[in-house]
Amino acid sequence: MRIGFLGAGRIGSFHAAALAATDGVDHLVIGDVDPGRAAALAAALNGRFGDRVTAAESVDAVFDAGIDAVAIATATASHADLITRAARAGLPAYCEKPISLDLAGTVRALREVATAGTLLQMGFQRRFDAGYRAAKEAYASGKLGRVHTIRAVTSDAAPPPAEFLPHSGGLIRDCLVHDFDAVRWLTGREVVEVFATGANGGAAFFREAGDVDTAAALLTLDDDTLVTATATRYNGAGYDVRMELSGERDSHVVGLDARTPFTSAEPGGPGAPARPWTGFLERFEDAYRAELAAFVAAARGDAPNPCSGEQALNALLVAEACELSRLEHRPVRLSEMAERMAALTEAAAPTP
Repeated sequence: MRIGFLGAGRIGSFHAAALAATDGVDHLVIGDVDPGRAAALAAALNGRFGDRVTAAESVDAVFDAGIDAVAIATATASHADLITRAARAGLPAYCEKPISLDLAGTVRALREVATAGTLLQMGFQRRFDAGYRAAKEAYASGKLGRVHTIRAVTSDAAPPPAEFLPHSGGLIRDCLVHDFDAVRWLTGREVVEVFATGANGGAAFFREAGDVDTAAALLTLDDDTLVTATATRYNGAGYDVRMELSGERDSHVVGLDARTPFTSAEPGGPGAPARPWTGFLERFEDAYRAELAAFVAAARGDAPNPCSGEQALNALLVAEACELSRLEHRPVRLSEMAERMAALTEAAAPTP
């Protein structure tokens, strides 16, 4: 396959290298808003993979390069437009989350995909992590018994630059949305109600951007399982992503290994790891590679789509409910979000 790749930043550089190494990818055409950055990445990859990577002069040129599919790892604000462009070109697309920073933009882009009948795979890499997959199997097997409590943790080792915040969607949409997707995917259950709050004890730029540096959400699933999900931009011990499933028969923990960044307070308990996880690219390297390999297989028609745009929308709806809860200091039922979605979908419908 000849794949167009859009975005040559940090995560784009990682994904481009992973795709170039994926079976079934014959050539990669890289485009970026900065042509020099695209050229530098293509040159670096050609040094590793031979002359199988080309730098396009622009994003537009990528779509004119005879590609079979497109992968999108650009700035969030461009995702919806590029998804729409791929759909109208009849191209299978992979895109890092989110589709858009708002529900209206998400609905419009998904309508384009539905109209075109093309494949859109969204980037929720935890679905491909070995620990999450093992926990999903344990949950489905019934070996945990009735799971009554799930605890999800997403903690960054250090805050992002201040200029990142206005385009991130905020801590809940940016970070906790991964936990929301993982909970829905792992359990097969739906969230019916949320209650969320946030705090700012760190840098002033979070508050100035209308965001928080720490957040907590309580979710109630449709079988009355309770889920707590917490996130913070300040976890100096390292990058910490875990999920605990507590059942009547057994409990399983995702993300508990020799590099989990915490220290036991118990006498004789484990101390701080010598090499704690430092960030998401390191922690989920294998999952990202598996995710992109799955995209190539799906784009070729050899496998089903492992994470559709509709799945990303459902996770975003939970995040939107949590953000509304945080701002208005009240519980929010997902049925309320469904009503908003119905209005947006009607507004996005084409005029007869």
